[in-house]
Amino acid sequence: MANAPRVNWTREQLLIALNLYCKLPFGQFDKKNPIIVDVAKRIGRTPDALVMKLCNFASFDPVHHERGVGGFPNVSKLDRALWEEFHSELATLGPESEEMLHDLFTKDEAKELDFLHRDRIRLEPTPPTGPTESNATVRVRRGQQFFRQAILNAYGVRCCISGINVPRLLVASHIKPWRDFPDQRLNPRNGLCLSSIHDAAFDAGLITLDEKLKVVLSKRLKAYLPQPALEKNFVSFEGKPIQLPSKLAKPDPQFLAYHRSEVFSD
Repeated sequence: MANAPRVNWTREQLLIALNLYCKLPFGQFDKKNPIIVDVAKRIGRTPDALVMKLCNFASFDPVHHERGVGGFPNVSKLDRALWEEFHSELATLGPESEEMLHDLFTKDEAKELDFLHRDRIRLEPTPPTGPTESNATVRVRRGQQFFRQAILNAYGVRCCISGINVPRLLVASHIKPWRDFPDQRLNPRNGLCLSSIHDAAFDAGLITLDEKLKVVLSKRLKAYLPQPALEKNFVSFEGKPIQLPSKLAKPDPQFLAYHRSEVFSD
């Protein structure tokens, strides 16, 4: 019997797969993973095919290259071209792919997809924005959702300083401030997974990271010592390196240099 004709991946299917790549740890690329089974069914692909595509994308991930971990060899030129396009046009394709993935599961704009629990995709309430939310506002929200889910998952849903592993207490923090650098808002290398208290301190310039990704405390923060809470949450981590992401989002050294010179206040 002749084999069934091969059906090429559509651009929409590939963008959804790329979005999913940003949400799942490399070790979760398994055809029995409930999330992969669910997404594959919804896009009309088999779990095996979706896993293969995710592994293809892993072949291009610079963090995997540094760690000596690769995906499948001999990947297609189309996959490489789309990977490069996706990461060079994240401001557009991040929200676009997030919208596609969202619409696979629900058309309800009052719900967002949550990938932070690993066992299945959950629908969470959208933060309130008022009755007249515009299409532009929805697009910004989709981009923010993409960035948050990608950053938190890249860091194993743990604060890279303290190790706190409670999603509700974690923030996808921007190294270069969100308000001042719109072209870097969705760049994974401009993100850190921080607890709420460490995010607030980082944004206020009370802490930073040195060239070796070790935690540095400002004199302004130390001026409030001694305080048991500060000693527990900050002093105990001073001089220690952060936990690195497992993929995609290793902090850009130039972005951190900017934070040290323009945001951090010693």
